[in-house]
Amino acid sequence: MDAATLTYDTLRFAEFEDFPETSEPVWILGRKYSVLTEKDEILADVASRLWFTYRKNFPAIGGTGPTSDTGWGCMLRCGQMIFAQALVCRHLGRDWRWAQRKRQPDSYCRVLQAFLDRKDSCYSIHQIAQMGVGEGKSIGQWYGPNTVAQVLKKLAVFDAWSALAVHVAMDNTVVMADVRRLCRSGLPCAGAEAFPADSERHCNGFPAGAEGGECTAPWRPLVLLIPLRLGLADVNAAYAGTLKHCFRMPQSLGVIGGKPNSAHYFIGYVGEELIYLDPHTTQPAVAAADRCPVPDESFHCQHPPGRMSITELDPSIAVGFFCKTEDDFNDWCQQVRKLSLLGGALPMFELVEQQPSHLACPDVLNLSLDSSDAERLERFFDSEDEDFEILSL
Repeated sequence: MDAATLTYDTLRFAEFEDFPETSEPVWILGRKYSVLTEKDEILADVASRLWFTYRKNFPAIGGTGPTSDTGWGCMLRCGQMIFAQALVCRHLGRDWRWAQRKRQPDSYCRVLQAFLDRKDSCYSIHQIAQMGVGEGKSIGQWYGPNTVAQVLKKLAVFDAWSALAVHVAMDNTVVMADVRRLCRSGLPCAGAEAFPADSERHCNGFPAGAEGGECTAPWRPLVLLIPLRLGLADVNAAYAGTLKHCFRMPQSLGVIGGKPNSAHYFIGYVGEELIYLDPHTTQPAVAAADRCPVPDESFHCQHPPGRMSITELDPSIAVGFFCKTEDDFNDWCQQVRKLSLLGGALPMFELVEQQPSHLACPDVLNLSLDSSDAERLERFFDSEDEDFEILSL
């Protein structure tokens, strides 16, 4: 059976391969486990990640568009998953755990509502698909990792509650000065105020000014997304060690990528296998009111996650990290520098203090949504997923 045609009823009775009985550690988004003694803890950690899959029978996108994303929305769902993990870390913390029929904090409900399949949810399939038109992607067209990263960056401007600073590092280069400048700016507040008249319905379903005091904080929590291409047709084996190390960092949000035209959300590894959540299951859309509780069991993967060899990974990926504080970012930078000194591992990206002159680009950090430079900003972000610099030995 084609994975894209699976239904939730089929899924509940399907056979899933359990974790191998191995002494090698299992790494899940910066947490280390032993499969021999902590299998329940591993599965609880996996089940606590928000799992977004194909849905059907949701309100038509754009009023007259698709009512299901089966067959085309897998990368959009993976983008939702990696961004939902950032919101979970932001509002609930990495150690938060979900359990069936257990009352969860109100902030959990607010996070989940931000991704529901309706036009007024900040990170809904509707918002992502329609914002993608500005990236040159028609509604119903398959996305690559770079496109979904750029779209999520734009949508986050309207999420005043989370007040995230989203940086998409291009050209395989993370410029520390640019990141710090972005995180110390107050752009989301201005962006939320510049939204149309019904802006209060676009900030996770809550008024744009709610908890707006957080926008004046000296450091806005950072979501760092790094689109990369790690080879031509296949991943260069020299990057395997570096890729695995990313899952060991406490700031890890995971990786979005997969196989050609079949995206997965990778959350860890064991041995030489990557661990992932698979969006290729069609479930009915969840109709929910503006208040808790949202029927949420179908948003959590309650079976062992998928695994695949690193060698099967498509080379086009995006790596994500979350730094809630400036100390978190400084620690991340230190880990990246140490990683570059290890023998046998090829760095996937470069970390520099200032932007190299050959990468000069428009200053996008100080542009508001109503800026006269809006067209220049669009051209800067309008890049195809194939336009990565190819990394090689």
